Amino acid sequence: MEPVTVIGAGLAGCEAAWQLARRGIPVTLREMKPQKSTPAHHSGDFAELVCSNSLRSDQIENAVGLLKEELRRLGSLILSCADAHRVEAGAALAVDRHGFSAAVTEKIKGHPLITIVEGEVTEFPDGPVIVAAGPLASDALVEAIKARFPDSGTLNFFDAAAPLVSFESIDMDRAWFASRYDKGTPDYVNCALSREEYLDFWKELCRAEEAEVHGFEDAGVFEGCMPVEVMARRGEDTLRYGPLKPKGLRDPKTGQTPYAVVQLRKDNAQGSVYNLVGFQTHLKWPEQRRVFSMIPALHNAEFLRYGVMHRNTYLKSPGFLNRYYQVTEAPGVMFAGQITGVEGYVESAASGCLCAIELARRLQGLPPADFPQETAIGALALYISNESVADFQPMNVNFGIMPPWPERVRGGKREKNALIAQRALEALSSRDV
Repeated sequence: MEPVTVIGAGLAGCEAAWQLARRGIPVTLREMKPQKSTPAHHSGDFAELVCSNSLRSDQIENAVGLLKEELRRLGSLILSCADAHRVEAGAALAVDRHGFSAAVTEKIKGHPLITIVEGEVTEFPDGPVIVAAGPLASDALVEAIKARFPDSGTLNFFDAAAPLVSFESIDMDRAWFASRYDKGTPDYVNCALSREEYLDFWKELCRAEEAEVHGFEDAGVFEGCMPVEVMARRGEDTLRYGPLKPKGLRDPKTGQTPYAVVQLRKDNAQGSVYNLVGFQTHLKWPEQRRVFSMIPALHNAEFLRYGVMHRNTYLKSPGFLNRYYQVTEAPGVMFAGQITGVEGYVESAASGCLCAIELARRLQGLPPADFPQETAIGALALYISNESVADFQPMNVNFGIMPPWPERVRGGKREKNALIAQRALEALSSRDV
């Protein structure tokens, strides 16, 4: 059988390659690292994550938690490696990023039906292909896509990653361990600010010097990953209703709710590295040190990685791709990952999983699985291919793109979402995949 070419060894590409190979289909996995990298890449391993909590909630009453459970039931490589390298984070699925990526890399490189070819893809390959280059597709590959599909309508937006600090450099006399409302285990380091400390921090953040990013404008920032300095400029209290909200947190030293709280989340299994929650940024590195060190508990913080800003690329998928992530005018070509307009690592893995399953079935002469809208994985694919979406923007999975529960539910939103999730898993179990 002719191998399927998968371009990109991120979460979507690795998941797609794995799902094809486990169904007996040979794969050529093309990856530009280590020969070429981007500002968001920090190692030569596959499936790199920006932060430990990139996989988000693990509760089934949350749409992304449901999507993860669906992926587990579909034999996902990404979820099996994530579960094996979990670190404590309350109700979230957080992982040791390096252990996770190393495990995915080992599995992919160890599969006899997967051949790795290193180097940048500059020309569109022949034969069946899944383009899973992610939001950081190289300029050469983007131009190859445009040349192959001049009507693909590629767009750009900018994305940001938060800084990391060492745990030993956090002043725990000014911080404490807790989860909001004391839910789950106390996995977050909470750094309190008084009103005066917050206002001083906010003013400096608003005036801090940004790194040059060509074409960047506040109005063009993707709302789901807004730089903290852009958020600050929207008003004095915007941060206090966002990443610095103190609600549900009580300082054990005072017994009071602070004026503002910065939360830090464990970024590795050892607990030696912590991520500043909600602090995606593209400030210059000296400015990050100067301003973020104004947070009392971080006055002597050791910054192990500064936040970075990088370009994301995605397609105008509705009308260009169908529900199988397949190019409507070229059935042998499929796309997966954030380049399709799904937003988030779990969603990217889900797209790689779905398109690989559907491609494998087509190559083996089987009917399509046609994951229904009642499932999270199916709803996401139907959203990005929905031609009625007028202003297409990247989308995280959510219950709003799934059919609503037809009856009123006692117990509120959580109970209703639990019923929708149960319906989804029942619909998934009916698919012979």
